[in-house]
Amino acid sequence: MTEIKMNKTQLIADVAIKTGMSKSEIKKALEATLDTITSSLQDGESVQIPSLGTFKVSARAARTGRNPQTGESMNISAKLVPAFKPGKFMKESLNP
Repeated sequence: MTEIKMNKTQLIADVAIKTGMSKSEIKKALEATLDTITSSLQDGESVQIPSLGTFKVSARAARTGRNPQTGESMNISAKLVPAFKPGKFMKESLNP
């Protein structure tokens, strides 16, 4: 399977074609959407978009790891990480 990547500019152009809206309008809407999702995650809230999936924050526990260059043990701090769980429609659309 060949990996094809779509960047933000390509996404904006594709949505503009499909909606007939201008690229600048789409860019504003996309940036507002991403800012809203990010702000919600920072507040500890999850964001569920039906048919797409759910964005949420997961806690990663502190652990001991190894420096791959030296093999030396090191402590890795606990942290919060963003996570995405695809929705049923998205999963089914990839495997019809």
